[in-house]
Amino acid sequence: MSDPQRDPSTTGPEGPDAPLHRRGIKSYVLRAGRMTQAQTRGLEEVWPRLGLTLAEGRQDLDALFGRRAPRVVEIGFGMGASLIEQAETHPDTDFIGIEVHAPGVGKLLDEADKRGLTNIRVYREDALAVLEQCLPEASLATLQLFFPDPWPKKKHHKRRIVQPAFVELIRSRLELGGKLHMATDWQAYAEWMAEVMEVAPGYVNTATPATAPYVPRPEFRPLTKFEARGERLGHGVWDLIFERCE
Repeated sequence: MSDPQRDPSTTGPEGPDAPLHRRGIKSYVLRAGRMTQAQTRGLEEVWPRLGLTLAEGRQDLDALFGRRAPRVVEIGFGMGASLIEQAETHPDTDFIGIEVHAPGVGKLLDEADKRGLTNIRVYREDALAVLEQCLPEASLATLQLFFPDPWPKKKHHKRRIVQPAFVELIRSRLELGGKLHMATDWQAYAEWMAEVMEVAPGYVNTATPATAPYVPRPEFRPLTKFEARGERLGHGVWDLIFERCE
């Protein structure tokens, strides 16, 4: 995902007036990895049915899924276990996953096919480009951003995906009352997220005064193996859920 922060030192297509996904700095790193047989099968055999591309342009989501239903987008779904569980548990909701890493995309597609899921679609694209070019305004019930790269070094903070321009773009894609749900296991990044959201226009925090700015982990967010292991080791996880109010 491209860095949504504007860089005034650049000009032309990478300048501050360019679309967010063309401003040059990436918030992800593509990592090489071997593909398993199942992952390869997902990319080769299932992709034509469940895969989506930027070239298809703005989507009519009702036509895409063949129905009208709540729509959830997850950015950076990793190997897809959480997204698959949600899609299987909530058949009346449609899910769109965005991930750049081929093994994760292949794994999710293979699992979706094996489980007969029809309420899931996948982009293997830059998330900001998908949001800007493909998803209609006010079309999403929820956008999920779980455990994004925290870029802990200060010099890399500009690569963090959670930036003012990013959350404003998301707000435009959420329906009124739609939710931006973020989770991280880095406390410093959780604080960064909270600071960005506190001044973001058109959002209200759903946390109660007792836990604000965070919310307890919602039951509907699947507990990943990574997170469960972290809990056993005493690591914290912070959830933030903000609702579009205007």
